[in-house]
Amino acid sequence: MNKVPLTVTGANKLRVELDELKTVVRPRIIQAIADAREHGDLKENAEYHAAREQQSFAEGRIKEIEAKLSNAHIIDVTKTDANGKVVFGATVGIEDLNTGKTVTYQIVGEDEASIKEGRISVGSPIARALIGKEAGDVVTVKAPGGDVEYEILSVQYI
Repeated sequence: MNKVPLTVTGANKLRVELDELKTVVRPRIIQAIADAREHGDLKENAEYHAAREQQSFAEGRIKEIEAKLSNAHIIDVTKTDANGKVVFGATVGIEDLNTGKTVTYQIVGEDEASIKEGRISVGSPIARALIGKEAGDVVTVKAPGGDVEYEILSVQYI
């Protein structure tokens, strides 16, 4: 199986979620199932079926996170010497040359991506265009609405 790139922050978030699922959510669901069983007939017990469905979801998520962490290639960008080039984990300030709008993105793994939080997937068209470039370079991103040109304003490893 291929190694999945993750930032240190992304791996820590997954570990925290895994711990929460195992130590808080799982015991709460087990208790809910036990309480529902005390109510009698399980065939028509909506509480029981809801708790079992929650258990199935939680166990599936636990397995998913464990698999991601076991196949993760954790990259600490603060210890990377990329000589000013855009690499996985870098935080990049760019300017849209058509509109003048500036935005800052961190390039992260697929599971960490959140456009609202300024994190884009390493597989996204913008990230693919930025990788290997440095501040001052102009990149062209093929977008659904046509090509967009960005100038790289800054590259940080934070």
